Amino acid sequence: MSQNTKRIPPGPGQESVWDYPRPPRLEASSKRIQVFFAGQEIASTIRSFRILETSHPPAYYLPRDDVRMEYFRPVSNQSFCEWKGKASYFDVVVGNKLAPASAWTYERPSPNFLPIAGYLAFYPGRMERCLVDGETVRPQAGSFYGGWITDEIVGPFKGEPGTMFW
Repeated sequence: MSQNTKRIPPGPGQESVWDYPRPPRLEASSKRIQVFFAGQEIASTIRSFRILETSHPPAYYLPRDDVRMEYFRPVSNQSFCEWKGKASYFDVVVGNKLAPASAWTYERPSPNFLPIAGYLAFYPGRMERCLVDGETVRPQAGSFYGGWITDEIVGPFKGEPGTMFW
C-alpha cells in the first residue's frame, strides 16, 4: 500500500483485505453464490471456496457440478499465478451473447490449492450479475483481477488507480 493510501478500518461484520494473508489462504464457503449471464443463471452453489489474498477482494471458485457447463467454451488463453499455478480460461456463451475469457480454472493447481482443482471462478464485471447470499457483487477494478466486492469487504483494493506497484 502506498503512503498516501489508508487502510479502511472494518466495521462490525466486515473484513479488511489488508488482514488477508500473503501467500493467499483458501477457505471453504457455504454462502449462496450465483452467477447470471444473458438472462440465465449459469451457476449456483453453496459449496464454493474463496481465496483470500492481501489487498484483493475474495475470488470465489465453484464446483463444476453446480455450473451449467453447456454455456462454457474452452479458449487458448492461459496465465500463471505464483501461488496457484497455471490457469486456463473459458468463454461464456448464452444464445448469441458472448463473454470472452470470463471464467477460469486451475486444472492442476499447486499443492496448497488442490481443493479447487477443476473449479471455476468468474470475472464479475463480465457477467450480467453475480451474487453472494443475495447481495449483488461489485467487480474488482482492473481487467486482470477477478475479486468480488460485497458490503462486508473493505479496502482499498488492488486494481484501483495508483495500486499498480502494491
